[in-house]
Amino acid sequence: MSGRDILIIGGTGVFGKRLVQHLSKERGLKLHVSSRNADKAAAFIETLDTTLATLYPVTLDCQKNLKERLAEISPYIVVDCSGPFQGARYDTARQVLAAKSHYLDLADARDYLAGFKKSLDETARYNKVSAWTGASSTPTLSTCVATHLTTHWQRVDTVDICIVPGGKSEVGRSVIDAIMSYAGKDVPIWSGGKLTHAVGWSYANRINIPGLGSRRVATVETYDPEYLGPQLDVQSRVSFSAGLESWIEQYGMEAIAKLRAAGILPSPKSLVPALLSARKITRIPTSSSGGMQVRASGIGPTGVQTQSEWNLIARQDHGPYIPILPAAALIRRLLSGATPYGADYAHRAVSLSEILHEMHPYDISAGASTTLNDPGIFERALGAKAFETLPKQLSNFHGSNGPVLWSGRADVDRGTGILAKTIGKIFGFPNAGQEIAVTVAIDRFCQADGTLVETWTRSFAGRHMSSNLKAFNEKKITEQFWPFTFILHLDVNAGKIEMPVTGWKIGKLALPTWLAPKSQTSEFVDENGRFRFDVKLTMPLIGMLAHYRGWLAPDK
Repeated sequence: MSGRDILIIGGTGVFGKRLVQHLSKERGLKLHVSSRNADKAAAFIETLDTTLATLYPVTLDCQKNLKERLAEISPYIVVDCSGPFQGARYDTARQVLAAKSHYLDLADARDYLAGFKKSLDETARYNKVSAWTGASSTPTLSTCVATHLTTHWQRVDTVDICIVPGGKSEVGRSVIDAIMSYAGKDVPIWSGGKLTHAVGWSYANRINIPGLGSRRVATVETYDPEYLGPQLDVQSRVSFSAGLESWIEQYGMEAIAKLRAAGILPSPKSLVPALLSARKITRIPTSSSGGMQVRASGIGPTGVQTQSEWNLIARQDHGPYIPILPAAALIRRLLSGATPYGADYAHRAVSLSEILHEMHPYDISAGASTTLNDPGIFERALGAKAFETLPKQLSNFHGSNGPVLWSGRADVDRGTGILAKTIGKIFGFPNAGQEIAVTVAIDRFCQADGTLVETWTRSFAGRHMSSNLKAFNEKKITEQFWPFTFILHLDVNAGKIEMPVTGWKIGKLALPTWLAPKSQTSEFVDENGRFRFDVKLTMPLIGMLAHYRGWLAPDK
């Protein structure tokens, strides 16, 4: 880097401090470290052991004296690390651009990111400077990784992104404020190949990062789903989740979200001071290790069902450096003069390799792996020869590279007894009706132990029912509706697949076969050439539970 003036807004915050520390090792830089209190900035600068850059404390309040400070310093680059950006406007960026300085920020707020280019592009071009937003873990690093994993793919079905910070990492008030702004409120997600919504800090599940272990995560608000969905033409799902290592904090956030969604807790922001104080205790049993995972599935360059996974692990409390590394890589680009004028997303200006280069000083490791999931679970169970005899519509539905979204219509009957209704509610069976709109999303993925799994999510008029299917042995598969697992025998007769239940268990405990539900399930092709399903479920001593039948066709 050549000697240039860089103003760090929020230079004494959680991420601002780390960006200053990172850049201070670059000879010739002049770093202007801002805080509302100059003494605080000066005290922080004194804590830095060795610096090759020259550092200056700056008193700055963007609401009061930003214009004056820009005139005094005349920075080449201004980096906004202040946050939170939820609900923020573009006043700071506009003043920076008017002063003919390059601008970049660490924003991750959906609304701010969505309107950034439209609001600032003309101003940046007029003043012959660059403005870049989102130069952080999301959306820059996440987008760079997702794009890298799916390069040259024929089809992208799913992209799942998770961030799990170490529990002992420092958390500033702005981070908690940002979380509270959307916990329990609708956040954008990409599901069923389109933009829809979910409740923030809901849809909790567990992920496993090799070398880090299992962590519980829940849906959070980012711009990635609605941006990556159309950018990569994702057929089914883009999800972004985050998890807190402390189980008290994680379950606490999920509870707060549920209370807010139910209208019991109108505004959880009042809890922020208490949550920050509570972390002094809740963080005690946690570690200083965190990570990030990006997993994509779809049809790879060779036409085979492919799953690619990128995992990052940060140890020794180096995780909080990750959000500033895309900004550091972009600063290098700006100082070299290799960025165009105008406003845009930061990932368009830096590559994944440039961001990874910034990780070298830290105990951070990252790597990718790819698995080819061919053949699919039905072909594995039936055998290649039997699978080849299936009508095209059935092999297309069950093939490893078949469409992942199907839609159609169904008629549904339900058992009327009290026990039948109770069981139906537990398993999420659809309500009775005629010509009900139905969709089926198939998520094909490989577990850490190499087991191929298909998650089927059936939606009947918005009522969801999901199960996990795995190949069991010859002509058998398992279907799990937690905590129950059913063993299904596959019979192929005259182009029709039949799947009777031959066993069941709860957890690992086998249950009596004579008590097992009876499944009269068949798949076939009708006279109109459509995929048809007919599922009738009954249970000894109870009678019919549900009977649903209809047709499906691929969405895309």
